[in-house]
Amino acid sequence: MSADLPQAPDGTTPRAGERPDEAGMRIAATPGMQRSAAPAVGHSLVEDTIALFIGTLLMALGIAMFKNASLVTGGTAGLAFLLHYTSGMAFGPAFFLINLPFYWLAWRQLGREFTVKTFAAVLLLAGMSELVPTLVGFSYLQPLFAAVCGGLLTGVGLLILFRHRASVGGLGIAAVALQERLGWRAGKVQMAADVVILTLSLAVIALPQVLLSIAGALTLNLVLAINHRPGRYIGH
Repeated sequence: MSADLPQAPDGTTPRAGERPDEAGMRIAATPGMQRSAAPAVGHSLVEDTIALFIGTLLMALGIAMFKNASLVTGGTAGLAFLLHYTSGMAFGPAFFLINLPFYWLAWRQLGREFTVKTFAAVLLLAGMSELVPTLVGFSYLQPLFAAVCGGLLTGVGLLILFRHRASVGGLGIAAVALQERLGWRAGKVQMAADVVILTLSLAVIALPQVLLSIAGALTLNLVLAINHRPGRYIGH
């Protein structure tokens, strides 16, 4: 389904391969001609609220798959998994507590709006990660599928949050801050941190689970690396 073509100021509609100028005259578009950038359209409070709910719900479902297959993931969620496996603390409270020190960085580097949205997203994800297992169960879940599908769900959920100027705290805050300040790709920054966390996971889970966790982390970061680039998305 194609988008509606823009109208020229005189009310006419440009033909294929043409664009309207300010006087309404038709100018043939050459291959090297760049289109003028469309103005950024902000998200409303309702849109942000719905997006945070959808994003954290997708992530909670991915986390449920990881937990069912005894896997870990990257970021602060990965640290929460390690704490969960070593101490027995529930994932949700562990995830919420680990994120507390990072809000100062979010406030200082990314502003009040990002910090408030991120706090809300962390709170939602902490609650949903405990609620989702009471709503859905897996009588059989193939571990490799759990790793890949869990990574896709978590990556898409995180992408939704990023596009609404939010994150799930911790290392995600650092990744977004470095992308906005230095132009570093958030996916690559997150992947470097994940390597460290997954290496540490060797102390608490078996090697096959670590290898599957790596597959899940690669899937998650592939979603971000492909879709979350500076200038690609102009909403805020």
